[in-house]
Amino acid sequence: MRLLLILLLCSCQLHGFSQKAEYLIVVTTDGLRWQEVFNGMDTSLANSRKYNEGDSSRLYSGYYAAGVQERRKKLMPFLWKVIGEKGQLYGNRKAGNLVNNKNPYWFSYPGYSEIFTGYADISVNSNEFPPNPNTTILDFFQQQPRFKNKVAAFGAWDAFDRILNEERAGFPVISAFDTTAGFNPTSQQRLIDRMLTDSYRPWGAAECLDVFTHAAAMNYLKEKQPSVLYISYGETDEWAHAGKYRSYLDAAHQVDRWIEQLWNYVQQDPKYKNKTALLITTDHGRGDVIKSEWTSHGSKISDASEIWMALLGPGVAPGGEVTRPQQLYQQQAAQTMAHLLGLQFSAPHPVADAIPFKD
Repeated sequence: MRLLLILLLCSCQLHGFSQKAEYLIVVTTDGLRWQEVFNGMDTSLANSRKYNEGDSSRLYSGYYAAGVQERRKKLMPFLWKVIGEKGQLYGNRKAGNLVNNKNPYWFSYPGYSEIFTGYADISVNSNEFPPNPNTTILDFFQQQPRFKNKVAAFGAWDAFDRILNEERAGFPVISAFDTTAGFNPTSQQRLIDRMLTDSYRPWGAAECLDVFTHAAAMNYLKEKQPSVLYISYGETDEWAHAGKYRSYLDAAHQVDRWIEQLWNYVQQDPKYKNKTALLITTDHGRGDVIKSEWTSHGSKISDASEIWMALLGPGVAPGGEVTRPQQLYQQQAAQTMAHLLGLQFSAPHPVADAIPFKD
């Protein structure tokens, strides 16, 4: 009997069968550079009076270490201590592992559209683009019997109503200063809604502070227990555009803590434990070759198409940082999400292949 079990396990491995996740959490943090993800704090920016907000000592005490591996762990400890050991990370260009936007624009709406449709549609060329005509992977999940009415999206930026085509979607898309009044909120969610409505608005009505997006998403996860949850944080991009390097690093560090919070919750909940996959990525890169361009992105910034991706959960072998030379693209994220759940994403438009992650 024991021998038969061993033979069956070997057969499954040989024929490519592996455990798949039952649930999925997708996280994006807007415009967070691969340079910080893989190398930690950039000392040239931390030393610059133009960017360090007059507080280089706090930057150094919080995020500096002499070695790259220790420095990146100080900035994003969960990413490197957990995903770096139990998951897979793609996009360290120093190792020849390249991840890029396929779309030619290198800013947010086209990037998010590419992530979720699996298709770099060149007609999607503006942050003011109308509701996305293309099918998203979240649309696809919503149409699957096992995920019907168990999909939800939370984003700090109001454009997600259009990126995910809220009118068509059939699942909650809670963005910017949206409240959850139409989704039978709990008393905790009503409190979050009131705080959001009364909060400071540094970017006007278009984008809220990430803490409110995270609190609403976390509460929804606990109360509604969706099968597929998407959360988009925005402050890494906003502080970078403002040239505030200290705030940019603080925002990245906070996102890492929130991802840890999400993961710890699903790993202690009987429904989700050891059944949930996590995919983390970003919509675009930023400048670096010309240091002053770290605040910017778009097709005029030569290295702004350079991004990264991380995977964790069932079906993802503990490979850590992937150092084999390869060229991957953002449009592969959608099919990767499907494959994590044991599905094949199809749509009326082309869909790129999944990342060939090790399982």
